[in-house]
Amino acid sequence: MTTADAIVLAGGRASRMGGVDKPAIMVGGRSMLDAALAAVRDCARIVVVGPHRPELDARIDQVREVPPGSGPVAAIGSGLSALGPNAAQWIVVLAADLPFLTEDTVRELHRHATDSTADAVFAIDGSGRPQYLVGIWRRAALENALGQLDSLVNQPMKAIMPSETVVLELPGTSDCDTEEQVHSARVTMAADRTAARLDLTEARELIVSGLTPLAAHDAELGEVTGAALAAPIHAAGALPRFDVSAMDGYAVRGDGPWRLRRDIGFAGGARPAGLLAGEAVRIATGAHVPDGTTSVLRDEFAAITGDDLTRRPDTPIRGDVRRSGEDRRVGDLIAPAGTPVTAALRSAAASVEVTAGLVRGPVRARIVMTGDEIRSTGPLQAGQTRDSIGPVLPDLLTRLGVQVLDTVHLRDSAHGFDDMLTATDGFDLLVVVGATGGGAADQLRTALARTEARVLVPRLALRPGGSTIVAELPTSPTVLGLPGNPFAAIAVLLALTPAIVAGRTAALAPRRILGPLHNAAEIAGPVQRITPARYAPEGGWLGDAVVRTAHLAGLIDRDGLVIVPADATDATTVEFLPLPA
Repeated sequence: MTTADAIVLAGGRASRMGGVDKPAIMVGGRSMLDAALAAVRDCARIVVVGPHRPELDARIDQVREVPPGSGPVAAIGSGLSALGPNAAQWIVVLAADLPFLTEDTVRELHRHATDSTADAVFAIDGSGRPQYLVGIWRRAALENALGQLDSLVNQPMKAIMPSETVVLELPGTSDCDTEEQVHSARVTMAADRTAARLDLTEARELIVSGLTPLAAHDAELGEVTGAALAAPIHAAGALPRFDVSAMDGYAVRGDGPWRLRRDIGFAGGARPAGLLAGEAVRIATGAHVPDGTTSVLRDEFAAITGDDLTRRPDTPIRGDVRRSGEDRRVGDLIAPAGTPVTAALRSAAASVEVTAGLVRGPVRARIVMTGDEIRSTGPLQAGQTRDSIGPVLPDLLTRLGVQVLDTVHLRDSAHGFDDMLTATDGFDLLVVVGATGGGAADQLRTALARTEARVLVPRLALRPGGSTIVAELPTSPTVLGLPGNPFAAIAVLLALTPAIVAGRTAALAPRRILGPLHNAAEIAGPVQRITPARYAPEGGWLGDAVVRTAHLAGLIDRDGLVIVPADATDATTVEFLPLPA
């Protein structure tokens, strides 16, 4: 909304809540201030009025009402002054105590404002109560209303209400003025999030856009496989650095015939002396051509008689000299920010004298296996089962660009996860296998709620794998909660890990492999399914209609997995996830 700026009121006394910093209160894994800022992210400029908050994005202006705590009208005045004379035509004014506020609410206010002649448009909540701190103003009307007052200090909002207003009943406009209202909002948010099920496309989009990127740091590119560039890489040297021969043959000057000299130019060796007109010198691929070289005559095009060199009849005339800087000049872009650090990137960078760069990542992970019944080593006791997932996860994660630091086993207990979710120094990702369902021993979700984690993916509309959860802890590590079922765990790991890596490293979203699934109708059900598949001779894939999910035997002699849309028909285009070798 380039025609609108925003003023977010994040001060006040919160007298009914004991003077707490109300905008910082967490509801549903984010602060109420974060909810307000997310709702106005499309605005051209944003001013937050209240105590200084160093964690806010530097692009957000911060000011304080004078004197502090002097009411919303004074805060609006301070915010408008901070926007200055070039403020936008429309000014969104929001209080930072609306945990259910969304971008759609602000967009609706803006749409009605631009379609009407009113000076301001305000929201009303479900009870019919106007919310004068959820509104949008014509800048001129707001400036005029403030200018009519002798003082802005401790004025009620009705003191600046214009005569021409519109009110709309919009969702997400219930505020939190008491501890009871905050508690109710948290319960409602938790219930909504628990009930929601996302398909894989929605889940990946939320993960890539919603995870907090890792801090950027300088690193040797050869040491950070799995990271992504946090800044573009430019050539520090030319490629080639000097004029070199593209072929084994003879550096020549002129059109020939030529007199062949006895010296030879080798790659990495001394550069031959300059050529005179009509001279030639033997030269190897990659060798620095002598001054005066007009072309290189390939071995297969050359005819030699004594010291005389000629071109064979009917052979093409080619230059076969790679000139200095013809591939890259100093300052040329080698790769933009967001490019994953791969072998190709390292090679391309090294060829232009770049071996280090500013990167994010790689993502460092801890694997957490849960369940009293799981045993990784030693003989099985009554009721125990062999850990068939833990041993393969490090290799799979490594191949997906994640650096696995360790694997731990967590026993079932009511609060066993609490220490695990707080002792996260040195980790960017916790991959938890099991404890994601709703059973008595499935404690991950309640433990995440106790930490005020921000849940991005509450559940998946996917079979198998529906109990998956993805969240971000307040200390920033990502939690990927996988089902305990072995096939479901591996399938979801392969489907979501690339998105997690992209979100944490701020890399470009990974491209999908698409093609026809020839027997899709045999596999499809009422929700997305994920199943093993093999390449079909005619291209595309053939999927397994039935798979036993309690083990990974179904992946033997399969090329990957296919994600089958609900109610798909034969030859439907599906996504293919190759199995790491």
